[in-house]
Amino acid sequence: MIMRLRLLPPLLAALMAAAPALAADRTDPARLSAITRELASDAYAGRAPGGPGEGLTVAYLEKAFRDLGLEPAGEGGSYTQAVPMVRTQLAPDGRYAVSGPKGEAVLASGRDISVISLLPVDRIAIEKAPMVFVGYGVTAPERGWDDFKGVDLKGKVAVFLINDPDFEAVAGDPVAGKFGGRAATYYARWTYKFEEAVRRGAVAALIVHQTEGAGYGWSTVLASAGEGYDVARRTPSAERLPLQGWLSAEAASRLFASAGLDLEALRRQARSSGFRPVDLRGLSFSASVGVSFSRFESRNVIARLPGRTRPDESIMIAAHWDAYGEGPPDAQGRRIRPGAVDDALGVAGVLEAARVLRAGRRPDRSVLFALWTAEERGLLGSEHFGAHPTVPLEKMAANLTLDVLQTAGPARDVVLVGAGQSELDDLLAAAARRQKRTVTPDARPERALFFRADHFSLARRGVPALLLMGLGGGADLVTGGRAAGDAWVTRYTDDCYHKTCDAWSPDWDLRGAAADVDLVIDMTRALARPGTWPDWRPGSEFRDLRARTASARLR
Repeated sequence: MIMRLRLLPPLLAALMAAAPALAADRTDPARLSAITRELASDAYAGRAPGGPGEGLTVAYLEKAFRDLGLEPAGEGGSYTQAVPMVRTQLAPDGRYAVSGPKGEAVLASGRDISVISLLPVDRIAIEKAPMVFVGYGVTAPERGWDDFKGVDLKGKVAVFLINDPDFEAVAGDPVAGKFGGRAATYYARWTYKFEEAVRRGAVAALIVHQTEGAGYGWSTVLASAGEGYDVARRTPSAERLPLQGWLSAEAASRLFASAGLDLEALRRQARSSGFRPVDLRGLSFSASVGVSFSRFESRNVIARLPGRTRPDESIMIAAHWDAYGEGPPDAQGRRIRPGAVDDALGVAGVLEAARVLRAGRRPDRSVLFALWTAEERGLLGSEHFGAHPTVPLEKMAANLTLDVLQTAGPARDVVLVGAGQSELDDLLAAAARRQKRTVTPDARPERALFFRADHFSLARRGVPALLLMGLGGGADLVTGGRAAGDAWVTRYTDDCYHKTCDAWSPDWDLRGAAADVDLVIDMTRALARPGTWPDWRPGSEFRDLRARTASARLR
Protein backbone atom coordinates (compact mmCIF):
# COMPACT_ATOMS: atom_id res chain seq x y z
CA MET A 1 0.00 0.00 0.00
CA ILE A 2 1.34 3.46 -0.91
CA MET A 3 0.60 6.16 1.61
CA ARG A 4 -0.47 9.43 -0.02
CA LEU A 5 1.68 12.34 1.14
CA ARG A 6 -0.24 15.57 1.22
CA LEU A 7 0.47 19.21 1.98
CA LEU A 8 0.01 19.66 5.72
CA PRO A 9 -2.85 22.11 6.50
CA PRO A 10 -0.98 23.74 9.47
CA LEU A 11 1.68 24.81 6.99
CA LEU A 12 -0.63 27.33 5.36
CA ALA A 13 -1.41 29.02 8.67
CA ALA A 14 2.27 29.07 9.58
CA LEU A 15 3.13 30.68 6.28
CA MET A 16 0.64 33.49 6.81
CA ALA A 17 1.60 34.01 10.45
CA ALA A 18 5.25 34.53 9.54
CA ALA A 19 4.63 37.79 7.67
CA PRO A 20 5.76 40.38 10.24
CA ALA A 21 9.15 38.73 10.86
CA LEU A 22 9.97 38.70 7.16
CA ALA A 23 8.90 42.21 6.19
CA ALA A 24 12.31 43.83 6.77
CA ASP A 25 14.21 41.34 4.62
CA ARG A 26 12.83 41.27 1.12
CA THR A 27 13.96 41.14 -2.48
CA ASP A 28 15.58 44.41 -3.52
CA PRO A 29 14.42 45.73 -6.93
CA ALA A 30 17.69 47.67 -7.26
CA ARG A 31 19.69 44.45 -6.83
CA LEU A 32 17.54 42.71 -9.44
CA SER A 33 18.25 45.55 -11.83
CA ALA A 34 22.01 45.62 -11.19
CA ILE A 35 22.45 41.87 -11.65
CA THR A 36 20.34 41.87 -14.82
CA ARG A 37 22.23 44.87 -16.22
CA GLU A 38 25.52 43.03 -15.72
CA LEU A 39 24.46 39.71 -17.24
CA ALA A 40 22.76 41.42 -20.19
CA SER A 41 25.75 43.61 -21.00
CA ASP A 42 27.70 43.17 -24.23
CA ALA A 43 30.64 41.62 -22.34
CA TYR A 44 28.56 38.43 -21.95
CA ALA A 45 27.84 38.24 -25.70
CA GLY A 46 24.28 37.01 -25.27
CA ARG A 47 25.26 34.09 -23.00
CA ALA A 48 25.07 31.35 -25.63
CA PRO A 49 26.07 27.89 -24.34
CA GLY A 50 29.62 27.24 -25.53
CA GLY A 51 29.80 30.79 -26.86
CA PRO A 52 32.27 33.55 -26.00
CA GLY A 53 30.19 34.68 -23.02
CA GLU A 54 29.77 31.36 -21.20
CA GLY A 55 33.05 31.46 -19.28
CA LEU A 56 32.38 34.95 -17.93
CA THR A 57 28.79 34.03 -17.10
CA VAL A 58 29.68 30.90 -15.15
CA ALA A 59 32.49 32.70 -13.31
CA TYR A 60 30.12 35.49 -12.31
CA LEU A 61 27.52 33.05 -11.00
CA GLU A 62 30.06 30.95 -9.10
CA LYS A 63 31.43 34.07 -7.43
CA ALA A 64 27.94 35.25 -6.55
CA PHE A 65 27.15 31.96 -4.81
CA ARG A 66 30.53 31.90 -3.09
CA ASP A 67 30.14 35.46 -1.84
CA LEU A 68 26.76 34.54 -0.39
CA GLY A 69 28.39 31.76 1.63
CA LEU A 70 26.54 28.93 -0.09
CA GLU A 71 27.94 25.43 -0.47
CA PRO A 72 28.83 24.01 -3.89
CA ALA A 73 26.19 21.54 -5.11
CA GLY A 74 27.59 20.56 -8.48
CA GLU A 75 30.04 17.79 -9.23
CA GLY A 76 33.23 16.96 -7.34
CA GLY A 77 32.79 19.63 -4.70
CA SER A 78 32.34 22.40 -7.28
CA TYR A 79 29.52 24.78 -8.11
CA THR A 80 29.18 23.40 -11.63
CA GLN A 81 27.83 20.33 -13.39
CA ALA A 82 29.32 19.57 -16.79
CA VAL A 83 26.78 19.18 -19.60
CA PRO A 84 28.41 17.54 -22.67
CA MET A 85 26.86 19.11 -25.74
CA VAL A 86 26.90 19.14 -29.51
CA ARG A 87 26.27 22.31 -31.48
CA THR A 88 25.17 21.95 -35.08
CA GLN A 89 24.74 24.60 -37.76
CA LEU A 90 23.02 24.10 -41.07
CA ALA A 91 24.67 25.81 -44.03
CA PRO A 92 22.68 28.83 -45.24
CA ASP A 93 22.72 27.57 -48.84
CA GLY A 94 20.82 24.37 -48.06
CA ARG A 95 18.21 23.31 -50.59
CA TYR A 96 14.74 22.08 -49.63
CA ALA A 97 12.11 21.12 -52.19
CA VAL A 98 8.86 19.24 -52.64
CA SER A 99 8.25 17.31 -55.87
CA GLY A 100 4.78 16.58 -57.13
CA PRO A 101 2.67 15.98 -60.24
CA LYS A 102 3.14 19.61 -61.27
CA GLY A 103 6.90 19.60 -60.86
CA GLU A 104 9.21 20.75 -58.10
CA ALA A 105 8.53 23.56 -55.64
CA VAL A 106 11.58 24.95 -53.84
CA LEU A 107 10.99 25.88 -50.20
CA ALA A 108 12.76 29.10 -49.30
CA SER A 109 14.61 28.80 -46.00
CA GLY A 110 13.30 31.41 -43.59
CA ARG A 111 10.18 32.17 -45.59
CA ASP A 112 8.65 28.73 -46.21
CA ILE A 113 10.63 26.42 -43.96
CA SER A 114 12.82 26.60 -40.86
CA VAL A 115 14.71 23.48 -39.82
CA ILE A 116 17.62 22.28 -37.73
CA SER A 117 19.49 19.01 -37.41
CA LEU A 118 20.80 17.57 -34.17
CA LEU A 119 23.02 14.99 -35.87
CA PRO A 120 26.79 15.57 -35.77
CA VAL A 121 27.32 14.72 -39.45
CA ASP A 122 28.79 16.60 -42.39
CA ARG A 123 25.72 16.61 -44.59
CA ILE A 124 22.01 15.82 -44.56
CA ALA A 125 20.67 14.34 -47.79
CA ILE A 126 17.05 13.28 -48.17
CA GLU A 127 15.94 12.18 -51.63
CA LYS A 128 12.24 12.26 -52.48
CA ALA A 129 10.91 10.94 -49.18
CA PRO A 130 7.11 10.42 -49.17
CA MET A 131 5.17 12.89 -47.03
CA VAL A 132 2.42 11.87 -44.61
CA PHE A 133 0.08 14.17 -42.70
CA VAL A 134 -0.40 12.73 -39.19
CA GLY A 135 -2.76 15.32 -37.72
CA TYR A 136 -1.71 16.23 -34.20
CA GLY A 137 0.51 13.16 -34.06
CA VAL A 138 -0.78 11.99 -30.69
CA THR A 139 -0.63 8.52 -29.23
CA ALA A 140 -2.48 8.58 -25.90
CA PRO A 141 -4.00 5.21 -25.00
CA GLU A 142 -5.13 6.57 -21.62
CA ARG A 143 -7.35 9.01 -23.56
CA GLY A 144 -8.44 6.54 -26.22
CA TRP A 145 -6.47 8.32 -28.93
CA ASP A 146 -4.09 7.20 -31.68
CA ASP A 147 -3.46 9.45 -34.65
CA PHE A 148 -1.10 6.98 -36.35
CA LYS A 149 -3.35 3.91 -36.67
CA GLY A 150 -0.34 1.68 -37.37
CA VAL A 151 0.82 3.61 -40.45
CA ASP A 152 4.49 2.99 -41.23
CA LEU A 153 6.57 6.19 -41.20
CA LYS A 154 9.95 4.61 -41.90
CA GLY A 155 11.81 6.64 -44.47
CA LYS A 156 8.99 9.20 -44.67
CA VAL A 157 8.46 12.83 -43.68
CA ALA A 158 5.81 13.32 -40.97
CA VAL A 159 3.80 16.55 -41.16
CA PHE A 160 2.12 17.61 -37.91
CA LEU A 161 -0.29 20.20 -36.61
CA ILE A 162 0.90 22.15 -33.59
CA ASN A 163 -0.86 21.79 -30.22
CA ASP A 164 -3.28 18.95 -29.35
CA PRO A 165 -6.73 17.83 -30.54
CA ASP A 166 -8.62 20.06 -28.09
CA PHE A 167 -6.90 23.22 -29.29
CA GLU A 168 -9.47 24.06 -31.96
CA ALA A 169 -12.31 21.93 -30.62
CA VAL A 170 -15.73 23.53 -30.71
CA ALA A 171 -18.95 22.83 -28.86
CA GLY A 172 -20.50 19.69 -30.24
CA ASP A 173 -17.26 17.94 -31.14
CA PRO A 174 -17.76 14.39 -29.81
CA VAL A 175 -14.27 14.19 -28.32
CA ALA A 176 -13.90 17.76 -27.02
CA GLY A 177 -12.33 17.75 -23.56
CA LYS A 178 -10.27 14.58 -23.89
CA PHE A 179 -7.13 16.73 -23.77
CA GLY A 180 -8.11 19.19 -21.07
CA GLY A 181 -9.98 21.67 -23.23
CA ARG A 182 -7.96 24.75 -24.18
CA ALA A 183 -5.34 23.97 -21.55
CA ALA A 184 -2.57 22.25 -23.50
CA THR A 185 -1.17 18.87 -22.52
CA TYR A 186 2.38 17.65 -23.20
CA TYR A 187 1.02 16.18 -26.43
CA ALA A 188 0.76 19.78 -27.65
CA ARG A 189 4.50 20.38 -27.55
CA TRP A 190 6.74 20.26 -30.60
CA THR A 191 9.26 18.26 -28.58
CA TYR A 192 6.73 15.46 -28.10
CA LYS A 193 5.94 15.41 -31.81
CA PHE A 194 9.59 15.12 -32.79
CA GLU A 195 10.08 12.34 -30.22
CA GLU A 196 7.12 10.48 -31.73
CA ALA A 197 8.55 10.88 -35.26
CA VAL A 198 11.86 9.39 -34.07
CA ARG A 199 10.12 6.44 -32.46
CA ARG A 200 8.32 5.71 -35.73
CA GLY A 201 11.36 5.90 -38.00
CA ALA A 202 10.64 9.14 -39.90
CA VAL A 203 13.53 10.83 -41.69
CA ALA A 204 12.16 14.30 -41.02
CA ALA A 205 9.35 15.99 -39.12
CA LEU A 206 7.72 19.27 -40.10
CA ILE A 207 5.14 21.11 -37.99
CA VAL A 208 2.70 23.47 -39.67
CA HIS A 209 3.21 26.79 -37.90
CA GLN A 210 0.26 28.58 -36.39
CA THR A 211 0.93 31.57 -34.16
CA GLU A 212 -1.90 30.97 -31.71
CA GLY A 213 -1.26 27.25 -31.40
CA ALA A 214 2.49 27.62 -31.01
CA GLY A 215 2.28 30.61 -28.69
CA TYR A 216 4.74 32.61 -30.77
CA GLY A 217 5.05 34.04 -34.26
CA TRP A 218 7.12 32.93 -37.23
CA SER A 219 9.89 35.38 -36.30
CA THR A 220 10.47 33.44 -33.08
CA VAL A 221 10.75 30.20 -35.07
CA LEU A 222 13.49 31.85 -37.13
CA ALA A 223 15.54 32.76 -34.04
CA SER A 224 17.42 29.44 -34.23
CA ALA A 225 18.80 30.42 -37.68
CA GLY A 226 19.60 26.78 -38.45
CA GLU A 227 21.54 26.32 -35.22
CA GLY A 228 20.83 23.33 -33.01
CA TYR A 229 22.05 22.10 -29.64
CA ASP A 230 21.79 18.69 -28.05
CA VAL A 231 23.23 16.80 -25.12
CA ALA A 232 26.00 14.59 -26.51
CA ARG A 233 24.86 11.01 -26.96
CA ARG A 234 26.68 7.77 -27.68
CA THR A 235 24.26 6.78 -30.44
CA PRO A 236 22.80 10.07 -31.68
CA SER A 237 21.44 8.73 -34.98
CA ALA A 238 19.12 6.35 -33.14
CA GLU A 239 17.55 9.13 -31.08
CA ARG A 240 17.40 12.15 -33.34
CA LEU A 241 15.86 13.13 -36.67
CA PRO A 242 18.07 14.15 -39.58
CA LEU A 243 15.84 17.25 -39.97
CA GLN A 244 13.17 18.74 -37.75
CA GLY A 245 11.39 22.06 -37.85
CA TRP A 246 8.52 24.05 -39.21
CA LEU A 247 6.57 24.85 -42.35
CA SER A 248 5.02 28.30 -42.56
CA ALA A 249 1.23 28.31 -42.66
CA GLU A 250 1.27 29.74 -46.19
CA ALA A 251 3.75 27.18 -47.55
CA ALA A 252 1.83 24.31 -45.95
CA SER A 253 -1.46 25.45 -47.50
CA ARG A 254 0.16 25.62 -50.95
CA LEU A 255 1.70 22.15 -50.60
CA PHE A 256 -1.54 20.54 -49.45
CA ALA A 257 -3.42 22.22 -52.28
CA SER A 258 -0.90 20.90 -54.80
CA ALA A 259 -1.81 17.42 -53.58
CA GLY A 260 -5.52 18.17 -54.02
CA LEU A 261 -6.05 18.46 -50.26
CA ASP A 262 -7.66 21.16 -48.13
CA LEU A 263 -5.52 21.78 -45.05
CA GLU A 264 -8.35 23.47 -43.16
CA ALA A 265 -10.67 20.54 -43.79
CA LEU A 266 -7.97 18.16 -42.56
CA ARG A 267 -7.58 20.26 -39.40
CA ARG A 268 -11.22 19.63 -38.62
CA GLN A 269 -10.85 15.90 -39.30
CA ALA A 270 -7.82 15.74 -36.98
CA ARG A 271 -10.03 16.72 -34.03
CA SER A 272 -11.67 13.29 -34.22
CA SER A 273 -10.30 10.12 -32.65
CA GLY A 274 -11.22 8.42 -35.91
CA PHE A 275 -8.68 10.43 -37.87
CA ARG A 276 -6.28 8.40 -39.99
CA PRO A 277 -2.95 9.59 -41.49
CA VAL A 278 -3.22 11.04 -44.96
CA ASP A 279 -0.62 10.52 -47.67
CA LEU A 280 0.20 13.79 -49.40
CA ARG A 281 -0.60 12.30 -52.77
CA GLY A 282 2.36 12.27 -55.08
CA LEU A 283 4.39 14.68 -52.96
CA SER A 284 7.93 13.88 -51.86
CA PHE A 285 10.43 15.91 -49.87
CA SER A 286 14.09 16.38 -50.71
CA ALA A 287 16.83 18.18 -48.79
CA SER A 288 20.52 18.70 -49.32
CA VAL A 289 22.32 20.79 -46.74
CA GLY A 290 25.77 20.91 -45.24
CA VAL A 291 26.21 20.64 -41.48
CA SER A 292 29.01 21.92 -39.33
CA PHE A 293 29.24 20.71 -35.75
CA SER A 294 31.35 21.01 -32.65
CA ARG A 295 31.45 19.29 -29.30
CA PHE A 296 31.90 21.17 -26.06
CA GLU A 297 31.04 21.13 -22.38
CA SER A 298 28.64 23.67 -21.00
CA ARG A 299 27.89 24.16 -17.29
CA ASN A 300 24.96 24.18 -14.94
CA VAL A 301 25.73 26.25 -11.84
CA ILE A 302 24.28 24.88 -8.58
CA ALA A 303 24.65 25.94 -4.94
CA ARG A 304 23.16 24.76 -1.67
CA LEU A 305 22.02 26.23 1.61
CA PRO A 306 22.29 23.09 3.77
CA GLY A 307 19.35 22.16 5.94
CA ARG A 308 19.71 22.06 9.71
CA THR A 309 17.89 18.82 10.44
CA ARG A 310 16.98 17.25 7.06
CA PRO A 311 19.88 18.10 4.75
CA ASP A 312 19.10 15.19 2.38
CA GLU A 313 15.66 16.67 1.68
CA SER A 314 15.50 19.71 -0.57
CA ILE A 315 13.62 22.49 -2.28
CA MET A 316 14.97 23.93 -5.53
CA ILE A 317 14.75 27.50 -6.82
CA ALA A 318 15.89 27.75 -10.44
CA ALA A 319 16.22 29.80 -13.61
CA HIS A 320 18.25 29.50 -16.80
CA TRP A 321 21.38 31.58 -17.41
CA ASP A 322 21.60 31.12 -21.17
CA ALA A 323 20.22 33.31 -23.95
CA TYR A 324 20.53 33.31 -27.75
CA GLY A 325 24.01 34.79 -28.20
CA GLU A 326 24.64 36.60 -31.46
CA GLY A 327 22.42 36.49 -34.52
CA PRO A 328 21.77 38.34 -37.75
CA PRO A 329 21.96 42.13 -37.43
CA ASP A 330 18.73 43.98 -36.71
CA ALA A 331 17.69 47.29 -38.29
CA GLN A 332 20.15 49.13 -36.05
CA GLY A 333 22.95 46.69 -36.78
CA ARG A 334 22.83 45.05 -33.34
CA ARG A 335 23.71 41.36 -33.29
CA ILE A 336 23.80 40.45 -29.58
CA ARG A 337 20.56 39.09 -28.14
CA PRO A 338 21.11 39.96 -24.46
CA GLY A 339 18.27 37.93 -22.90
CA ALA A 340 17.69 40.53 -20.19
CA VAL A 341 14.11 39.61 -19.27
CA ASP A 342 14.57 36.06 -20.60
CA ASP A 343 16.18 35.11 -18.31
CA ALA A 344 18.88 37.29 -16.73
CA LEU A 345 16.11 38.76 -14.59
CA GLY A 346 15.12 35.27 -13.45
CA VAL A 347 18.76 34.57 -12.56
CA ALA A 348 18.79 37.78 -10.56
CA GLY A 349 15.69 36.53 -8.77
CA VAL A 350 17.38 33.26 -7.83
CA LEU A 351 20.43 35.14 -6.50
CA GLU A 352 18.22 37.49 -4.51
CA ALA A 353 16.26 34.56 -3.09
CA ALA A 354 19.57 33.00 -2.07
CA ARG A 355 20.69 36.21 -0.37
CA VAL A 356 17.45 36.59 1.59
CA LEU A 357 17.25 32.94 2.65
CA ARG A 358 20.93 32.85 3.59
CA ALA A 359 20.49 35.90 5.82
CA GLY A 360 17.64 34.38 7.79
CA ARG A 361 17.27 31.38 10.06
CA ARG A 362 18.67 28.32 8.32
CA PRO A 363 15.82 26.06 7.15
CA ASP A 364 15.40 22.43 8.22
CA ARG A 365 15.65 21.22 4.63
CA SER A 366 18.36 22.13 2.17
CA VAL A 367 17.60 24.75 -0.46
CA LEU A 368 19.20 24.29 -3.89
CA PHE A 369 19.76 27.24 -6.20
CA ALA A 370 20.14 26.01 -9.78
CA LEU A 371 21.05 28.07 -12.83
CA TRP A 372 20.71 26.02 -16.01
CA THR A 373 22.43 26.11 -19.35
CA ALA A 374 20.74 25.61 -22.72
CA GLU A 375 17.11 26.18 -21.78
CA GLU A 376 16.59 28.03 -25.04
CA ARG A 377 17.92 25.00 -26.94
CA GLY A 378 15.46 22.48 -25.55
CA LEU A 379 15.74 22.52 -21.72
CA LEU A 380 19.02 20.65 -22.11
CA GLY A 381 20.83 21.71 -18.93
CA SER A 382 17.92 20.91 -16.64
CA GLU A 383 17.23 17.70 -18.56
CA HIS A 384 20.84 16.61 -18.02
CA PHE A 385 20.46 17.33 -14.30
CA GLY A 386 17.21 15.36 -14.26
CA ALA A 387 19.02 12.38 -15.77
CA HIS A 388 22.09 12.87 -13.54
CA PRO A 389 20.90 14.60 -10.37
CA THR A 390 23.37 15.69 -7.72
CA VAL A 391 20.68 15.21 -5.02
CA PRO A 392 17.94 12.56 -4.71
CA LEU A 393 14.92 13.75 -6.69
CA GLU A 394 12.56 11.54 -4.71
CA LYS A 395 13.40 13.71 -1.68
CA MET A 396 12.99 17.04 -3.46
CA ALA A 397 9.80 18.62 -2.13
CA ALA A 398 9.41 21.06 -5.01
CA ASN A 399 11.01 22.93 -7.87
CA LEU A 400 10.16 26.65 -8.12
CA THR A 401 11.18 28.24 -11.42
CA LEU A 402 11.48 31.90 -12.44
CA ASP A 403 11.40 32.57 -16.18
CA VAL A 404 10.49 35.97 -17.68
CA LEU A 405 9.39 38.24 -14.83
CA GLN A 406 7.49 41.36 -15.79
CA THR A 407 9.15 44.79 -15.64
CA ALA A 408 6.07 47.04 -15.53
CA GLY A 409 5.62 47.58 -11.80
CA PRO A 410 3.53 46.33 -8.88
CA ALA A 411 0.58 44.07 -9.61
CA ARG A 412 -2.55 43.13 -7.71
CA ASP A 413 -2.10 39.51 -8.72
CA VAL A 414 0.46 36.93 -9.77
CA VAL A 415 -0.07 34.94 -12.96
CA LEU A 416 0.34 31.18 -12.47
CA VAL A 417 1.28 29.01 -15.44
CA GLY A 418 -0.05 25.45 -15.12
CA ALA A 419 -2.71 26.25 -12.53
CA GLY A 420 -4.39 23.14 -11.18
CA GLN A 421 -1.41 20.85 -11.64
CA SER A 422 -0.27 20.51 -8.03
CA GLU A 423 -0.85 21.40 -4.40
CA LEU A 424 1.87 24.04 -4.74
CA ASP A 425 -0.97 26.25 -6.00
CA ASP A 426 -2.26 26.40 -2.40
CA LEU A 427 1.08 27.59 -1.09
CA LEU A 428 1.29 30.27 -3.75
CA ALA A 429 -2.23 31.48 -2.98
CA ALA A 430 -1.38 31.76 0.73
CA ALA A 431 1.82 33.65 0.02
CA ALA A 432 -0.03 35.98 -2.36
CA ARG A 433 -2.68 36.71 0.27
CA ARG A 434 0.08 37.81 2.62
CA GLN A 435 1.00 40.41 0.01
CA LYS A 436 -2.69 41.32 -0.41
CA ARG A 437 -2.58 39.87 -3.91
CA THR A 438 -4.49 37.16 -5.73
CA VAL A 439 -3.51 34.35 -8.11
CA THR A 440 -4.68 34.50 -11.73
CA PRO A 441 -4.40 31.34 -13.87
CA ASP A 442 -2.59 31.56 -17.19
CA ALA A 443 -4.96 33.31 -19.57
CA ARG A 444 -3.72 31.32 -22.57
CA PRO A 445 -3.20 27.72 -21.38
CA GLU A 446 -3.33 26.51 -24.99
CA ARG A 447 0.19 27.89 -25.50
CA ALA A 448 1.58 25.04 -23.35
CA LEU A 449 3.89 27.32 -21.38
CA PHE A 450 3.90 24.81 -18.53
CA PHE A 451 5.84 22.40 -20.73
CA ARG A 452 8.26 25.01 -22.11
CA ALA A 453 10.48 25.90 -19.14
CA ASP A 454 13.14 24.10 -17.15
CA HIS A 455 10.87 23.00 -14.31
CA PHE A 456 9.41 20.49 -16.77
CA SER A 457 12.63 18.45 -16.67
CA LEU A 458 11.98 17.88 -12.96
CA ALA A 459 8.21 17.55 -13.29
CA ARG A 460 8.56 14.75 -15.83
CA ARG A 461 10.47 12.86 -13.14
CA GLY A 462 7.73 13.40 -10.58
CA VAL A 463 9.02 16.44 -8.66
CA PRO A 464 6.14 18.87 -7.97
CA ALA A 465 6.96 22.06 -9.85
CA LEU A 466 5.64 25.60 -10.09
CA LEU A 467 6.43 28.15 -12.79
CA LEU A 468 6.18 31.92 -12.47
CA MET A 469 6.38 33.33 -16.00
CA GLY A 470 5.26 36.77 -17.10
CA LEU A 471 4.24 35.47 -20.52
CA GLY A 472 1.35 33.56 -18.97
CA GLY A 473 -0.89 36.61 -19.34
CA GLY A 474 -0.95 40.25 -18.44
CA ALA A 475 -0.85 40.96 -14.72
CA ASP A 476 -3.40 43.26 -13.12
CA LEU A 477 -1.00 46.15 -12.68
CA VAL A 478 -1.57 48.70 -9.95
CA THR A 479 -1.08 51.36 -12.61
CA GLY A 480 -3.18 50.62 -15.66
CA GLY A 481 -4.83 47.37 -14.60
CA ARG A 482 -5.10 44.26 -16.75
CA ALA A 483 -5.01 46.27 -19.97
CA ALA A 484 -1.57 47.62 -19.10
CA GLY A 485 -0.37 44.13 -18.14
CA ASP A 486 -1.62 42.68 -21.41
CA ALA A 487 0.07 45.51 -23.31
CA TRP A 488 3.39 44.70 -21.63
CA VAL A 489 3.13 41.02 -22.62
CA THR A 490 2.17 41.85 -26.20
CA ARG A 491 4.92 44.41 -26.59
CA TYR A 492 7.59 42.16 -25.15
CA THR A 493 6.48 39.04 -27.04
CA ASP A 494 6.05 40.76 -30.39
CA ASP A 495 9.06 43.06 -30.30
CA CYS A 496 11.75 41.63 -28.03
CA TYR A 497 11.29 37.95 -27.20
CA HIS A 498 14.52 36.17 -28.29
CA LYS A 499 15.60 39.33 -30.12
CA THR A 500 18.22 42.06 -29.78
CA CYS A 501 15.89 44.43 -27.97
CA ASP A 502 15.52 42.11 -24.96
CA ALA A 503 17.95 44.45 -23.21
CA TRP A 504 18.22 45.98 -19.75
CA SER A 505 16.53 49.35 -19.34
CA PRO A 506 16.84 52.00 -16.62
CA ASP A 507 13.13 52.65 -17.13
CA TRP A 508 12.07 49.28 -15.73
CA ASP A 509 9.93 49.18 -12.61
CA LEU A 510 10.95 45.95 -10.89
CA ARG A 511 8.80 46.23 -7.79
CA GLY A 512 6.37 43.67 -9.23
CA ALA A 513 9.21 41.29 -10.14
CA ALA A 514 10.65 41.66 -6.62
CA ALA A 515 7.25 40.82 -5.12
CA ASP A 516 7.09 37.67 -7.24
CA VAL A 517 10.53 36.59 -6.02
CA ASP A 518 9.31 37.18 -2.46
CA LEU A 519 6.46 34.76 -3.13
CA VAL A 520 9.03 32.09 -4.00
CA ILE A 521 11.04 32.89 -0.87
CA ASP A 522 7.97 32.56 1.33
CA MET A 523 6.94 29.30 -0.34
CA THR A 524 10.45 27.95 0.18
CA ARG A 525 10.31 28.71 3.91
CA ALA A 526 7.03 26.84 4.15
CA LEU A 527 8.29 23.90 2.10
CA ALA A 528 11.40 23.62 4.25
CA ARG A 529 9.35 22.29 7.16
CA PRO A 530 9.89 18.54 7.70
CA GLY A 531 7.00 16.34 6.66
CA THR A 532 5.71 18.73 4.01
CA TRP A 533 5.36 16.85 0.73
CA PRO A 534 3.06 18.58 -1.77
CA ASP A 535 1.56 16.26 -4.35
CA TRP A 536 0.33 16.49 -7.93
CA ARG A 537 -3.43 16.84 -8.23
CA PRO A 538 -5.61 14.01 -9.59
CA GLY A 539 -5.51 14.06 -13.38
CA SER A 540 -1.99 15.48 -13.62
CA GLU A 541 0.33 13.69 -16.05
CA PHE A 542 2.95 13.51 -13.28
CA ARG A 543 0.99 12.14 -10.34
CA ASP A 544 1.75 8.47 -10.94
CA LEU A 545 5.46 9.21 -11.38
CA ARG A 546 5.61 10.80 -7.93
CA ALA A 547 3.65 7.96 -6.34
CA ARG A 548 6.30 5.45 -7.42
CA THR A 549 8.86 7.02 -5.07
CA ALA A 550 6.52 7.59 -2.12
CA SER A 551 8.32 5.09 0.12
CA ALA A 552 11.52 7.18 0.02
CA ARG A 553 9.66 10.07 1.67
CA LEU A 554 8.32 7.98 4.56
CA ARG A 555 11.73 7.45 6.12
